[in-house]
Amino acid sequence: MSVSRRAVLGSVVSLPFAAQALADTPKFTVLLDWFVNPDHAPIFAAKYIGAFEKAGLNVDIVAPTDPDLPPRMVAAGKADMALSYQTQLYLLCDQGLPVRRTGTLINQPLNTLMALGTSGITKVADLKGRKVGYSVAGVDDVLIGTMLASAGLTLKDITLVNVNFDIVVALMSKEVDAVIGGYRNVEENDLKEKGQNPVVFLPEDYGVPASDELIMMSNTASLKDPRLPKFLQAVKQGGDALRKDPAGMWEKFIADQKGVNNLLNKTGWFQSVPYFAKNPAYLDVKRYATYRDFMYAKGMIKHKGDVSAYAVTIAA
Repeated sequence: MSVSRRAVLGSVVSLPFAAQALADTPKFTVLLDWFVNPDHAPIFAAKYIGAFEKAGLNVDIVAPTDPDLPPRMVAAGKADMALSYQTQLYLLCDQGLPVRRTGTLINQPLNTLMALGTSGITKVADLKGRKVGYSVAGVDDVLIGTMLASAGLTLKDITLVNVNFDIVVALMSKEVDAVIGGYRNVEENDLKEKGQNPVVFLPEDYGVPASDELIMMSNTASLKDPRLPKFLQAVKQGGDALRKDPAGMWEKFIADQKGVNNLLNKTGWFQSVPYFAKNPAYLDVKRYATYRDFMYAKGMIKHKGDVSAYAVTIAA
């Protein structure tokens, strides 16, 4: 669609004033969960369509050097929002950290248990006597144990191997026969790109309650910060723009973020579009209660507080 010369001139003239106004506005610092990737698409789309600027927000998007740091920095008041995971949320709150889920970016699980097609593993029961890789002690082993139970097995029937997030390498080198923690929009695609035929088991099909994969956390002291609902609304607008024009947003993303323009990211970008929450502010209280009960029953958390002790709804 062409743009009139008047519209172009108008935007050019107004940009310095808008930029100056934002420069004088305190930063709203958002810490990503890890390096920039397609899982963050609605946030970047919100940036590209000017939704943050229109909301009067001076948003600073920061990729952390350590994925464990973002929630703890928010808890310490050193950032305004952090991306993290629903499981991590309960663990942090159980430790007494002053954080709450205030928004959702991806409202469905992406985690998988994977094996290579050449492994001979076609069902969970086939894991008996095999080596299974994991990355996060105290979490992954619980998930694996739950999945094994659906086939009448226990952790004693397998050998656990810490692969330290090197999921694809561990599988392809045959260090392990299967591994948990690979995402269905990342590692599964990576293995396919490498000529493999991964066998994928979804935890929610084997006794693990569904959860929100990627959430937004804020400090409990800032839950009434008027910028929070503005940020969530802007991310919603970004998600809407992404769903309307994923190809156009991809082009903006690769122009903005050097190093992401590869087949793996491109595949993940388009595959992930349906995964994003249409309303980031919406809280599924029942889902959060169910997952809390699961973690408590498995001994992952010591306290069984009300859902509000973990997650809240931010009113517009």
